[in-house]
Amino acid sequence: MRLDFFGKTHNSLFLVFFGGLALLLAFGSCTKEEFITDADARLGFSTDTLTFDTVFTARGSATRFFKIYNTHSKFIRINRIWLEGADHSFFRMNVDGIAGNEALDVEIPPKDSIYVFFEVTVDPDQPVTLSPFVISDMVNFETNGNRQSVLLEAWGQNANYLPNRFSAGRQNLYSCNFNEWVWDDPKPYVIYGVLVIDSCTLRMPAGTKVYVHGGLGRNPDGAPYNDGVLYFFRHGRLLIEGTSDQPVVIQGDRLESEYANVPGQWGRIQLGPLSQGHVINHAEIRNGIIGILVDSLAELTLKNTQIYNTTSSAIAGYSSRIVAENCLFHSSGGNNVTFVLGGNYSFSYCTLANYGTSTESLSASNFTCLDGNIPCNQPVAAPLNMTFRNSVIYGSSRDVISLNDGVGAQDPTFFRYRFLNCLVRVDELLDEGGHPDFFEFCNPCLNGDGTSLVFADSDEKDFHLDSMSIAIELAKPVININQDLEGNERDPDRPDAGCYERVN
Repeated sequence: MRLDFFGKTHNSLFLVFFGGLALLLAFGSCTKEEFITDADARLGFSTDTLTFDTVFTARGSATRFFKIYNTHSKFIRINRIWLEGADHSFFRMNVDGIAGNEALDVEIPPKDSIYVFFEVTVDPDQPVTLSPFVISDMVNFETNGNRQSVLLEAWGQNANYLPNRFSAGRQNLYSCNFNEWVWDDPKPYVIYGVLVIDSCTLRMPAGTKVYVHGGLGRNPDGAPYNDGVLYFFRHGRLLIEGTSDQPVVIQGDRLESEYANVPGQWGRIQLGPLSQGHVINHAEIRNGIIGILVDSLAELTLKNTQIYNTTSSAIAGYSSRIVAENCLFHSSGGNNVTFVLGGNYSFSYCTLANYGTSTESLSASNFTCLDGNIPCNQPVAAPLNMTFRNSVIYGSSRDVISLNDGVGAQDPTFFRYRFLNCLVRVDELLDEGGHPDFFEFCNPCLNGDGTSLVFADSDEKDFHLDSMSIAIELAKPVININQDLEGNERDPDRPDAGCYERVN
């Protein structure tokens, strides 16, 4: 009987352990001059990613290994091997018979190799904060001052992994011959890679939980892109059917408390060019790079939805059509809402709030630059028709609205906008060279400033209206919008502006 690699007793591994010990004894007397000291000397590995492909349907463990190669003609000494997660890692390591999360001065003879074993134990019935959907760590190697790494991956939860658990950095097409694909399994759905929907309607019923595993992928030509994307081709359609009590939640797959408010954990939802009939009701979309990108001539109806904690925009329209009601967009690294190259947009009872940044809450333009230069040398324009009703467009910047007309007096029909019964905050936008006539098209509107009371607590991201908010009773009734984002009845005569009706 003997101790195995992870401190257990297994006779079957005795020879491996004894062999590793014999190697250490045999080469322990080698002199320093016999070891390669070149800082450019690198190790070889049998893999760059060690994947535990076991589907854990019950508490259990699995062991995997890879080999480290010394391809040089001299001995090589690895100064340090360590698990980046250290004591907090889900993985346990054994380097050539020595268990622990760190190994020092590991020696490999010329043209030889050693094994590194890893074990992971998971309980798929634990909360995801204790056993995440995707468990990963990095094992690092430092040799003569240079560093190399191998990625460790395992899956810790019972979930629907889409397209599958090995799709990171890949684009995967799903079609259902113009039928429906309904995500009604009580287990959550985890998107891994880029999931492309075409010739299919994807339906998410109330209470569906979707977690997106982000990362960096590369196209066949080597160009990088942001991984973790749900993309709809022309004949794909997204229907989200949440309720006030059971919203559909789409977010990153890191659910530890320290990741709760971290933006940019996954890519985006993208409604591709010419795709039609997308409807989202009662959803929470958070922590992506972009919440929703509505591409050329695509159409989206968005109701009772929150999109927040994005690196870029919460929602972006590119020459598209968007109708939004009772929606909240906040805490964006870019604009809360961005319109590029025109389009048709109608927003009612929406709240756009960007605090702690100089970036505007709303940016709208009727052009884009084909050459990507500033100033633009190759502009292309399309008509913009934009209406905001009963909405709050606010933030910490003196100007929360940016309007960019690339056509100007040549054709006024290319830049049409109206704000009706809205609360805004603008200053330099009104200067000559900007839009000094802004309040002719924002009428009736109320212009706030840095002292105005608007939200209950913007620092805590509570965008309910303060009891003294200047948005109270600012709106006018809109047919068929009788409730707010939370299902509260709106005042039939003097409703409040924004996504929330003030409840005393």
